[in-house]
Amino acid sequence: MTRHVDEVTDRSRRAGAAPTWLLAVLVALTTAGCSPHVQATTTASPSAAQPSHGGHSAPPPAAPLRAGERFVTLAMPQPYAPSAPNGGTDEYRCFLVDPGLTKRTYLTGSQFLPQNADIVHHAIFFRISPSDVEQARRLDASTAGEGWTCFGNAGVGATSAWVATWAPGTNETLLAADLGYPLEPGGQLVMQVHYNLLGTGGKPGGTDQSGIRLRLSDANLHPLQIELLLAPVELPCAAGESGPLCDRAAAVADVGRRFGNDIATMEARLNRLCNNGAVLAGPTQHCDHTVLEAGTVYALGGHMHLLGRSIKVELNPGTDRARTLLDVPAYDFDDQAVRPLAQPVAVTPGDTYRVTCTHDVTLRRQLPQLRTLAPRYVVWGDGTSDEMCLGLVIWGNA
Repeated sequence: MTRHVDEVTDRSRRAGAAPTWLLAVLVALTTAGCSPHVQATTTASPSAAQPSHGGHSAPPPAAPLRAGERFVTLAMPQPYAPSAPNGGTDEYRCFLVDPGLTKRTYLTGSQFLPQNADIVHHAIFFRISPSDVEQARRLDASTAGEGWTCFGNAGVGATSAWVATWAPGTNETLLAADLGYPLEPGGQLVMQVHYNLLGTGGKPGGTDQSGIRLRLSDANLHPLQIELLLAPVELPCAAGESGPLCDRAAAVADVGRRFGNDIATMEARLNRLCNNGAVLAGPTQHCDHTVLEAGTVYALGGHMHLLGRSIKVELNPGTDRARTLLDVPAYDFDDQAVRPLAQPVAVTPGDTYRVTCTHDVTLRRQLPQLRTLAPRYVVWGDGTSDEMCLGLVIWGNA
């Protein structure tokens, strides 16, 4: 639907291999004002000026099943004790789960069930094709413990795609009766869980055996897709801060040490995509993405980490057709809701999305999770103490 040059890779393509970050996509929709296409529940959250992590409230009961729907609940085969690799405080772990599909089925809603919410930062579920299931089984079997480490993406399936996710502030979501994510017979899901161990300094913080409740339908529905809109993060140390990681090159190298080369090169790829290769340091960054396919947009969301202040997604900015699709002026890490549009919006090839994020480095000294960390120049990274700028567009073909 939009232009994502190969420097950002197939990780950001709507139907391709999805990145690990995430969070808050369609099956995590929550808002107080719902459109006819999305029905959702929501939870209260703390002040945006004091984002937090951990201790998330238990999910409410599921809404009743609608005609033709059924529930399928999946969980990790065994409890897993996360341990952050490479001296970091984050682990991304993938687990293969089988919904037992014997025919084409549509996912019309879901509710992630975090068993140990004190260490679960977010979760993403990737749809993998039947031909990729054996590869996932081999990867699982060759890795000690349950699942496998998976920074960057699920680690299997060239065309694996997001179909569900969870982040703080999200509960069960019901899609409209005629919308859903297609799941193929024999296909399975990879459950990727981001464990954050800031509270234990990266040491094991207990076990987790999270799961998900899927709402499935065998009806022939209109398929939905998820488009990811990325922008760089270039956040220098605050005035008066100093230290080795205040040097940008050192900070980028540290991201690579903790998460690997794919994540270490992400910031450079984003700057080539968005800024013609320039590094534009400052709290506010944006990036334009060109629409390639006609479609209808139903909802949008935004994702940053603990230093996020605001995020916005605009359509055709600076023209007489400009409109704001998403505006979160006081971003709250514990309310990462995707916002349904009051009325769906049509987009056509040549239209432009602009995602804009503002981060605040002074929050590092205010938040209990971050104040003990050494000052650093913050760039794109997979850890809770790193940052992201990510807009999510939920759409279907025209």
